[in-house]
Amino acid sequence: MSVPIYKQLNGKIDIKHLRNAVAAADYGSFRQAAEALNIKQSTLSRSILHLEHATSIRLFERSPGGVAVSRLGSAFIRMARTVLEQINEFDLSIASPSRNEVLRIGFCTSLSAGGLRANLLDFRGRFPEFQLAMLERRRSRLSTKLQNGTLDVIVSTGKLPLECKSIALWSERVLIALPDDHRLSGRDVIYWTDLRSETLLMSQYDPYWEFEDLVTSKLLSPDDRPKLERHDVSRSILKSLISMKLGLGLMLESDAGVRVPSIVFKELRDGAGASRVEFSAFWQDTNKNPALAKFLHLLQERYAFLG
Repeated sequence: MSVPIYKQLNGKIDIKHLRNAVAAADYGSFRQAAEALNIKQSTLSRSILHLEHATSIRLFERSPGGVAVSRLGSAFIRMARTVLEQINEFDLSIASPSRNEVLRIGFCTSLSAGGLRANLLDFRGRFPEFQLAMLERRRSRLSTKLQNGTLDVIVSTGKLPLECKSIALWSERVLIALPDDHRLSGRDVIYWTDLRSETLLMSQYDPYWEFEDLVTSKLLSPDDRPKLERHDVSRSILKSLISMKLGLGLMLESDAGVRVPSIVFKELRDGAGASRVEFSAFWQDTNKNPALAKFLHLLQERYAFLG
């Protein structure tokens, strides 16, 4: 029987240790995770060792090229994410005495690279008077929070299951992530038809619906499609499964900002060129948060689609 994570936390593990472990899993590197958290690499390494001692689990497989979450470690990282998500939800409700000082953003993409990262950095640089509160969830859960006013704006692929305002943003190329010794890894470009005999590992986190639709639209015959395996894990954990050679994975350009040892990213194409997924911003027209107004104005300047 597995031990609930709150039992593991009792007197042994601090919340900062969980944040350090999740960052290491996301970045695939102790050095990069430490830089992102603004702490020393030695501090993060000691934190991971403390976790491994406290849980008697080797959470990460180390190599000269970085780290990858171990098989047993993936379950712990998943539980750690759940704890941090619950804490973050509580923080969102008390983040500031004034809602107007905070921009609450829900998202379904990576922050390691790409459009959302660039826009958030621009927003913080231009409007330092506002705080940012970030929430990563499935699109359906984000929609509920937007509807009840917990979130100001959602940046996501696809559409939301509610009536709200929306604006089209950027698009990202679809990439295939595969082990570096895979038979296709030496190619500059991989075509959808090359995936016929492969196993595709699919995260149940968004944008998995778009990915499944892409597979169906690009490979019309079921006989030409790869085998799909669905896992209830984030895309960072999916990278670890790919590094373990359990299959290949569809990713977006922003996901490639965090490298994982022994994984390479290649562009996926058909006869018309690269495949792309569109991003949009969603918000409630009744929301009068000035931080939201500033953020939408920034998007208008960058993408020139409003008005």
